Amino acid sequence: MSLKGVELQIAIPKTFDAGKMADQAQQQNHVNQMHANDALKKELERQQKIVNTSEEMDAINDEDENGSQYEGDSQKRKIQEAKAQKEKQPNNHPFKGNFVDFSG
Repeated sequence: MSLKGVELQIAIPKTFDAGKMADQAQQQNHVNQMHANDALKKELERQQKIVNTSEEMDAINDEDENGSQYEGDSQKRKIQEAKAQKEKQPNNHPFKGNFVDFSG
């Protein structure tokens, strides 16, 4: 396939433009990946700094209470009553089971 002079005048500048656009697209992908990595690092740091949830702390407290031999009988009784009350209360989810969609 041979190209004439007029065709080369049009084809060569477009080749450079296509190369520039491909390079810019590749750089943009690289920048987007760097931003995603930075956001992930910040989120991990934030999660490391937040306080543990109360459920996890309750589990730790339960282990401590079971292992402690110096508590009085009245304290043990109060703790057992509190546990019994927590078990009796139903766990209500904020939205599960409250609405049924019949629209199909």
